[in-house]
Parts: sequence; structure tokens; C-alpha cells
Amino acid sequence: MVLYSYLFRTFFQEGKPMKTAYIGGILLDGTKDMVPQKGKTVIVENGRISAILSADELVPSGCEIVNLKGCYLMPGLINLHVHLNSGGKPSGKKKEPEDYVRLVNLATSNPVTGEAVRALMRGYANTALHSGVTTIRTVGGISDYDGKLRNEIEEGYRKRVKAWKSDVTSGSNSLADMIRKARTGMSRIPMGAAAPEGLGALVRGSAAGAAMPGPRILTSNTGISVPGGHVAGSLAYPVTSPEEAVEYVHKIAEGRPDLIKLMITGGIMDAVKEGEPGVLKMSPEIIEAACKAAHDLKLPVAAHTESTEGVIAGLRGGVDTIEHGAMPTDEMMELFKERGASLVTTISPVIPLALLKTSKTGVRPMDRYNAGIVLRGIIECARRALKEGIPVGLGTDTGCPYVTHYDMWRELQYFSTFCGVSETFALYSATLGNAKIAGIDAETGSIEVGKAADFLITAGNPLESLRALRKPKMVVARGALISDPVIKKNVAIEQTLDSLLKVSYDDLDRLIRKAI
Repeated sequence: MVLYSYLFRTFFQEGKPMKTAYIGGILLDGTKDMVPQKGKTVIVENGRISAILSADELVPSGCEIVNLKGCYLMPGLINLHVHLNSGGKPSGKKKEPEDYVRLVNLATSNPVTGEAVRALMRGYANTALHSGVTTIRTVGGISDYDGKLRNEIEEGYRKRVKAWKSDVTSGSNSLADMIRKARTGMSRIPMGAAAPEGLGALVRGSAAGAAMPGPRILTSNTGISVPGGHVAGSLAYPVTSPEEAVEYVHKIAEGRPDLIKLMITGGIMDAVKEGEPGVLKMSPEIIEAACKAAHDLKLPVAAHTESTEGVIAGLRGGVDTIEHGAMPTDEMMELFKERGASLVTTISPVIPLALLKTSKTGVRPMDRYNAGIVLRGIIECARRALKEGIPVGLGTDTGCPYVTHYDMWRELQYFSTFCGVSETFALYSATLGNAKIAGIDAETGSIEVGKAADFLITAGNPLESLRALRKPKMVVARGALISDPVIKKNVAIEQTLDSLLKVSYDDLDRLIRKAI
């Protein structure tokens, strides 16, 4: 009887019928100049927005009514920089590149470990969705696992739409139908909130499988690096020549990625010398060859770059998005404009490394010093790009230490605090702005007729305080409604990061020199 009750509850809450009316809410449409709009009703049909009604228009008959009771309905958040292979829990000690290579080799060594890793990734994707992130862009992963998860989620969506349409024609709501829908993409199977975060993700992913509604995924699958380069041999293939780079672009393309990822510079933890993070690793010839091969296949290119030299090399070579950024120069800004390139800002992973004591993070003093250089570079690059009219998107680099799959809201807060933008512009950047950079603004990113029904619904107004995004009341992913989403959060991480929310832009130089 408990199972039957669960299936009925899950269907009616998350496997919505063909047409749903969201009434009684305050609409934030995701545009750059958005303002709260009262009296609007959003009609969702087959996972898409079919109408937005004013207060004097009648709700069509046959709709299921969802009364938002004064809550704010906005587009689901889009996270442009995610790694699904990790949950963000800090280990307390520095790992060497060889450690990650061994872990990836273990994960891909046999079907059992491979499925365990994929189940973990499903759980992390589920966590992101429950936090209000309805689209993620993964930029460096294990083999083609990200792409396979994307395909599972897309297949689940297609089955939901098919089931919605068949319900209208058949009118069947029998218990057998409820069970069928729960097993064919109509619902998730949640894990209890008390489970540890990593284990919870694993069990959620194992239980849900392809039946889980998930965030839309854009993926690069495995990236391209060079021997001794960033994540070489783990999340990126090491190449030694332009010809080999082209071969690997084509190899990656066999998994139908949405973009290609290049690791042009080292990262903070790769540095061997204080004051030299983000050393240029990839030659201009390899960058150019990889970009040309990707563009010939109609695939955009994202580039990991954490130094001025690396950003300039990437832009000269033809990359489409600079991930992270570095201290800006006039030449860099001109190259952004000439190439029509965008910047994806990622403040979240660097804040704890740069501002917390090394006894807390477990990194070397040199790493903390270099993190301060990278943090200042990322922020100044974003501030200058915004001033120059260059598109700036937001990503969290989820999977790095202290960066979980449920804290996208913090990146918006950091963006507002350190880059000097309003709460409205921060929300725009994480919705329609990010959608434009990713090339999916015709599909999602704003509340408009014809677009996917990707919603985040909160009790408070994020245009007044971005912390309203911290606890969603509801999340809708292409029409599938999740009411009162529950996320198991790491309390220690939350408390540590909350202590950094009081830091202002003017505090940075002092705090970079002296740990909190």
C-alpha cells in the first residue's frame, strides 16, 4: 500500500498531465531589465510554455492548477561550468595528478565500477536539478559518461511527453498506468534526506536510472590537454601535436558532444612555482588546429585559461569561450571583440582556496598564494569585460573542493559582490545571459511562449536578495514539477562558505594577504 501511495503521489506532483496552469505567482521573466510581474498565469503544455495570461484572461479548461501563493517564478538557473565526476567535498589534503589518473582508470576498468560512477553522476545531476539548476554545461569528464547521462535524460523527457499526450487521448489513470509511468521516465525515485551526500547521490542515481528527470546537459565529454597539462590523462586526453589534436577532436565527436574543451594552461594546483599559476601549456599550433577541427564539425570550443598569456593564446587560436579568465589587457579585450568570444566567470572554486587558512583547505602555502592571483585575475577580467560589453556568463566549476552541486546561487552572489552588478543582472546572467552564451536561448533561459518550461520558484524575491535562491519551493524541468525539493547539504561546507559571504570587493587584497 505504501508503494501504491508513493506512485500516486509522485505522478501527480512530478509527472504532470498534459496541461498545467501556474497561478498566483510573481513572474520574473529572465530578461536583462526584468521586474516583478503580478497577476500572470503561465500555462505549460507538453513540457513547454504555451501561454502567459494576464489577470483578466481565463485559465483554459482541463488544466491542473498549481497555486504559487505569492511565490516568485523565474527561469531555471543555467550553470556553464560543471564537472559531474565529483561532489565538491574537500579531502583535506592535496592530490597529485597521478592520483586522479588512477581513479579514472579504476572507474573505466570494468562495467561494475563504470556503472557505480555513472550512478554517482546521476545523483549529482539530480542534486543540481533540485537546487534549481535546470541546465548544466559539463566541461571535462570521464570518457563519454556525461554524454550518456545526457542521452538518458533526453530519452526520459521524450517518454514523458509521449505519456502526457497518450493520457489525453486515452484518459487512463489506472494503477497499472501509474506504475508504468514511474518506470518509463515520468518520475524520480528520491533518496532519503538523511543519507550522506556522496552515498545519497550514488543510491539516488542507481535507483532512478533513466527514469529520473534531470537537468538539460550540454557536454564536452573528455577534454584535450597536453602531457603534464591540466587534468591530462584523467579528464582530458594528452596530445603532442596539431595532428593528434585533430584526431582527438574527431574521436570525441563520435560521442556527439555539444562542445570541445581545451586545457590551455595549468591550474592553481598544477603550479610548481609561487607567482606562476596558469602557466601556458598548449602550443598555439595545437590550439588553432583543435579549434579549426571543432569548428569544421560545428562544435564550439571552451578553453581552461588561468593566465593572461593563456587567455590571449586561446583567443588568437579561435576559442569561443574563455573559462575562468585572468588579469585583463587591452589586447585581450580587443581579441574578445574580434572573435565574438565570451567569458565564463568562475569565482566559486577560488574563493575558499585564496581566503581560507591552509590548515583548513589542506593546500600548500604556494597554492594559496597562487589562488589569490587567480581570484583577482578572474574578478578583474569579468569587471573589465562587462565594462567593454563582452558577454560574461557564470559557472561554478562544480566538483572542485568546497563547490557542491547545489550552490549555484553562491556564484550569483559572488558575481554581484565582487563584480559590482545588481541582483537583477546577476539573475539575468545565470538565466538568459548564460543561455545566449551556450547557444540555447531559443530553447530556455527566459519565461516566453514556446520555450521549455524550466522554472525555479522561490518564496522570496531574488531581485532584492539573491539568498532567496538558496531554498527553492518548486523546480520545473521541461514540465516535470518537483515540489518542496529536499537536498542533503554538507553542513561543514555550508558553514565555511557562509563565513565568506561578508567579504567585500574592497576586502580582497587584505584578505588574500592574510587568511581569514
